[in-house]
Amino acid sequence: MVDHSDRSRSRSVRSLSGRRPRSVARQVFVLQAVVIVLLVAGAVIALVLQSFHDAEIEAERRSVAAAESFAHSPGIVDVLKSPDPSKVLQPLTEEARKLAGVDFIVVTDTHGIRYTHPRPELIGKKFVGNIKPSLEGEVHVEDVQGPLGHEVQAIVPVTAPDHSVVGLVSAGLRVKNVANTVSRQLVVIFASGAAALALATGGAALVAKRLRRQTHGLDPAQMTRMYEHHDAVLHSVREGVLIVGRDGRLLLANDEAERLLDLPPDAQGRRVEELDSLDPATAELLVSGRVATDEVYLAGDRMLVVNQRRTDHNGGSLGTVATLRDSTQLLALSGKVDAANERLRLLYDAGLGIGTTLDVARTAEELAEMSVPRFADFVTVDLANAVLLGEEPTGTAADMCRVAVSGIRNDHPLYPRGELITFLPSTPQARGFATGRSVVVPDLASAPGWRAQDPERTDDVIAYGIHSLLTTPLQARGVVLGMANFWRSREAGKFDEEDRSLAEELVARAAVSIDNARRYAREHALAVMLQRSLLPRALPEQNALDVAHRYLPAQSGVSGDWFDVIPLSGNRVALVVGDVVGHGLHAAATMGRLRTAVHNFSTLDLPPDELLGHLDDLVDRIDREEGTTDVGVGVVGATCLYAIYDPVSRHCTMARAGHHLPALVQPDGRVEFPDLPAGPPLGLGGMPFKTAELDLAVGAQLVLYTDGLIEDRTRDIDVGMELLRQALAHVGRSPEQHCGAVLDALLPAQAQDDVALLIARTRALSPDQIAEWDVPLDPAAVAGIRAAVAERLDEWDLSELAFTTELILSELITNAIRHASAPIRVRLLRDRNLICEVSDGSSTSPHLRYAATTDEGGRGLFLVSQIAEHWGTRYTPEGKVIWAQQPLPGATDSP
Repeated sequence: MVDHSDRSRSRSVRSLSGRRPRSVARQVFVLQAVVIVLLVAGAVIALVLQSFHDAEIEAERRSVAAAESFAHSPGIVDVLKSPDPSKVLQPLTEEARKLAGVDFIVVTDTHGIRYTHPRPELIGKKFVGNIKPSLEGEVHVEDVQGPLGHEVQAIVPVTAPDHSVVGLVSAGLRVKNVANTVSRQLVVIFASGAAALALATGGAALVAKRLRRQTHGLDPAQMTRMYEHHDAVLHSVREGVLIVGRDGRLLLANDEAERLLDLPPDAQGRRVEELDSLDPATAELLVSGRVATDEVYLAGDRMLVVNQRRTDHNGGSLGTVATLRDSTQLLALSGKVDAANERLRLLYDAGLGIGTTLDVARTAEELAEMSVPRFADFVTVDLANAVLLGEEPTGTAADMCRVAVSGIRNDHPLYPRGELITFLPSTPQARGFATGRSVVVPDLASAPGWRAQDPERTDDVIAYGIHSLLTTPLQARGVVLGMANFWRSREAGKFDEEDRSLAEELVARAAVSIDNARRYAREHALAVMLQRSLLPRALPEQNALDVAHRYLPAQSGVSGDWFDVIPLSGNRVALVVGDVVGHGLHAAATMGRLRTAVHNFSTLDLPPDELLGHLDDLVDRIDREEGTTDVGVGVVGATCLYAIYDPVSRHCTMARAGHHLPALVQPDGRVEFPDLPAGPPLGLGGMPFKTAELDLAVGAQLVLYTDGLIEDRTRDIDVGMELLRQALAHVGRSPEQHCGAVLDALLPAQAQDDVALLIARTRALSPDQIAEWDVPLDPAAVAGIRAAVAERLDEWDLSELAFTTELILSELITNAIRHASAPIRVRLLRDRNLICEVSDGSSTSPHLRYAATTDEGGRGLFLVSQIAEHWGTRYTPEGKVIWAQQPLPGATDSP
């Protein structure tokens, strides 16, 4: 069958054109091809330049990295000072050069004489390059013409512990190797560019072909004349016209339609559902494609009469065309529509304005403030007391607290905020709480159940003009948390059933937020209680340090920061500060486990590095155990700093695992940050921890802290360290005063993270509190030591302890002479207690055992354990120390 419409349209096109026009398509094709060629050429040039630049940067980076790695390798300073450095360094530099991917690594002395070179015949000759900047301690990079050709080389100084330069290390690449890499890349770049050009050209041809098909071969003049006719007809009529495609997109809207529907400038081409200015009912009609005749729809403050018909093409539906007439005179019939819109706006605003915080009372206040005066004249919110404590209510309204009151006036007679209310079973609030359903009281004057609650106050409420009540339960997850009461006065109408549905939806949104806040309050209270139980409640008594401390929980909740002061043997004291990353119950519980582990490890008298090693293994084990559970929450990070101070030698040994450097305040007010080797955070494993040893002056103050003190979102960590230095740089302050000054300077507002601060001022035992003797490897020497000890105890007015002390020392010295090695020393310390120490050069550990009645020996340590209050063994680099502690006469307890 012949389609006469197609035939007539074809004749019309030929009559307009007179020939097969292709000029527009050809011009578009040529323009696109030229643009694509220019873009591809520019991209290739940019890639080539970038490749050369990146290659040079890569050469410099690899040269500097190789030179710095070799210059900072352990032992290189000692090798440079040896008689023949080349013998040791030549094979090492060749191996390092191959591993680093550079062409040479050359080590020279400070005069530029080579110790190593890939070409051995050049060893001992003058290095080619500028070594002056490196002799001044700088890393110098340069291009030179060296023995291997044109080279890019980096020169790095080798510095001794006193920071003097003892040698130079140079590493580099030949420029031709860099260029070869770039040349290999150019092949790929040009091939990619050619492929992109071919693909773009083909795409441009397809676009041009489609353009010719869509314009039906019309030239620009013919298309201009056609669209002039189109605009004259379409945009001059005083009736809106819309054309919507089959996929729901707006294809065309004339000026009148844009005005009537308040369409945005970019409306054409968008889906009808995406146009916010359209009323949902109007949008539904336009998308549905159904036929409509004189149907009335709302568009802002206008009433529109809409007619819609389908557009057909070759028997298939392409979409719809709709016409719009402004019939605003019908707006008077849509009063209920305005009310509905106002309620929708109220619900929308409530979704944004209620529940902005995790605070129960504040959320209730937001509900009250949002509802006045848009829905009610007065709003009160009553919550069960259990909800305010983070618990679930018991299910009755017998114990309620008014947490929010809002109204158009402040002189109302309703119960004030903070009032504890017990609602009678006959009241609407009690009935709503029990059933979980809203209760509407249109006329309070005729509601005896409500008036029975408080006759005098209810009379005042009615006299004030409040006449209607709508009480709605705050219900979330099946639990009623309280009641929201909406009151209206004479100026507003009574509540009805439509108001009930709005109130229930409004209150439902607030109830979920209140329940979330309640749950958060409960979890926060549990976490705080757990953390307080895990942190030290009081510091132990000891005379080695004057200690002050502070702990500030984070604003958002508890975390895993902790601190400790642990007395050790020999009057030594351990200071600990640690931090578990994260917040909440898990972080607090993990902190408790780590703190307990530190206490347990410290009883073994381990040095700081060994203790952190054991703690690292523990954290790794905790991570593996918790990683296999369904919870899947491991220790994502933990840091710790452990320090031991000896008041006898004033010696302090420290080690840290990923923690910040401690601060040291000298007696003259100078503040230093000791160079303590940095270890990895706990749980990473693989790297040993290192210790630093300091001799502290009497009165010096050691400051330990967690990252919450110096780190902040608004400042750099270096700024925080400088603020800490300035806050501590004062003479004559006690640790307690320093704590206050530091917090005032660094934390003027609420802390964003937990902060633990520990400040300890050093003391020292006076020489008259210490007694030491060397013991020969002769059993006969025991008697002389006992006599000297008894004499010293008489000088200390401790004659009461002479017998037990002589017995303890006799057993310990005899065991050392028989089973250990020299040197053997005896030391007495008199402080809060009397400590007897016997040291020897053996690392064998003594064992306490119970001797049989027939055994001739084996009772020494048993007697010591029975006589002494505490005893134990600690190991030193020279051997071990066995100590025993006795309380002083008249002392009620010991530290």
